Amino acid sequence: MNGLLLDAAKILVAGVVGLVLGYLLRQYISKAQIESAEAEAKRLLAEAQTKFKETVLAAKDEALRIRDQAEAEMKKRRLELQQEEERLERRRANLDRKIERLEERERRLNQRQSKLDKMRNELERLLEERTRELERVSGLTKEEAKELLLKVVEEEARQDMARVIREVEAQAQEEAERRAREIITLAIQRFASDQVEEATVSMVSLPNDEMKGRIIGRGGRNIRAFEKATGVDVVVDDTPEAVILSSFDPVRREIARVAMEKLILDGRIHPGRIEKVVEASQEEVEAIIQEEGERAAYEVGVPDLHPEFIRLLGSLKFRTSYGQNVLAHSIGTAHLAAMMAAELGANVELAKRGGLLHDIGKAVDHRVDGPHALIGADIARRLGASEELVNCIAAHHGEVEYKCLEAILVEAADAISGARPGARRESLESYIKRVEALEKVAKSFEGVAQAYAIQAGREIRIIVKPEEIDDLAAIRLSKEIAKKVEESLEYPGQIKVTVIRETRAVDYAK
Repeated sequence: MNGLLLDAAKILVAGVVGLVLGYLLRQYISKAQIESAEAEAKRLLAEAQTKFKETVLAAKDEALRIRDQAEAEMKKRRLELQQEEERLERRRANLDRKIERLEERERRLNQRQSKLDKMRNELERLLEERTRELERVSGLTKEEAKELLLKVVEEEARQDMARVIREVEAQAQEEAERRAREIITLAIQRFASDQVEEATVSMVSLPNDEMKGRIIGRGGRNIRAFEKATGVDVVVDDTPEAVILSSFDPVRREIARVAMEKLILDGRIHPGRIEKVVEASQEEVEAIIQEEGERAAYEVGVPDLHPEFIRLLGSLKFRTSYGQNVLAHSIGTAHLAAMMAAELGANVELAKRGGLLHDIGKAVDHRVDGPHALIGADIARRLGASEELVNCIAAHHGEVEYKCLEAILVEAADAISGARPGARRESLESYIKRVEALEKVAKSFEGVAQAYAIQAGREIRIIVKPEEIDDLAAIRLSKEIAKKVEESLEYPGQIKVTVIRETRAVDYAK
């Protein structure tokens, strides 16, 4: 028991001693740490004070630098302001001097104006005195003299104007004719066709005169059956080995010709046979019409035509005008119009179609009243053609006004194709009537002394009375005669109107 207490006492003593030692040790360590921290704090404080002094010194240096820079800038600005003030002062002085000079000039101008006013008043007074003196000397009032002077000036101006008009018209006509000749020559050069086209005839050759009796038949039954089936008159006269077929319808006449040739070749001529042959011939001619229309469209280069156009074109194969085949003429017109359109930058496709279809009305003009140009235009409009194409067809003989350049080209191409030497034939009687009518129109104007149609009616020359027609009136007269010729006459191509005014002075040396 005592041993246990003793051990416990030892342990207690050992614990107390350990506590005391631990406390002392902690006190020692804490003191050392405090001393170390104080030393570190002193060191940091010293470094901070050093850096603070350095920063203060640097701030002072920077402040001094900024102050010096600001002072230098202020000096510079002060110098600039001083220079600007000096410049403004100089400008103010210059403006003052200019204002003084302007005022001096204005004063002198006012003086001159007053002098001019005095001189103007004096001139007006002198002019009035001269006018009164002139009126007294001439015996004319101011208005009468002015009117007389205006008449003289007007007459001189009219003469000068006529001269200028002649020069301008001559230059314009020369240039236009040169360019037109160039385009037309090039078009004709590129398109060369036969001058004389074939003409469809209505005469059928017979192997012998005995065939005439077989054509007539017993009691005339064969010829009556033939005329009834074809609608064509058969003329059997004294012409050796030939009969004549007469009809206003060229297609019907062609059917009759084909049928007649087949009957003559076959030799069997009687009413029943005639009807069968006529039906077969009609189908054959219809096929020819279709083929010719398609060939013409393909040759010109417009294959997408309406079928009715194709049929009407093919029927023109059997129509002639002044001895010229109308279908061949239409093809030539289309080529010429297209070439001229290409040279002028116009619509080539429209010119082709207009040239090919311009005479389409001739296919039906024996059944419809009116000019063939307007008939063709109505057909084209009914078949859905464009307004430009309708105008090309309607305007190619001047029945309506032109609405596009291509219509003018179609008319020119039509004139070129129809007016070339040998292209058309005209009877002597109709030619004489046309020339006489042309001269009669020219002589119907006042002041015309003589009128002569020359160059086969292509030109009319008018000689005027110089005492009644002056130069300006001669120019006006040529235009009026040309207009009246266009309105009152029908003619192919164009007619040149030339007015000649000649003044002669004759005297004799004795």
